[in-house]
Amino acid sequence: METKHKFQDLPRGGQIAIIAAAIIELTLMITALRDLYKRPADQVRGPKPLWAMASMVNFLGPISYFAFGRRK
Repeated sequence: METKHKFQDLPRGGQIAIIAAAIIELTLMITALRDLYKRPADQVRGPKPLWAMASMVNFLGPISYFAFGRRK
């Protein structure tokens, strides 16, 4: 039977890496959603609700929004 691993069982470097990745991911998501909320619909490629949902998908969603979803 497989034992469950806990966060505390990880090495210190692994814990720090997970926390840093979570902070970066949340910052990207919040920044993308904030920009999407403030940006007029004619400056967004595609429907804003779709980009809002995509922005909640790991790192890929917010990065995609910043790379492809905004008009210059």
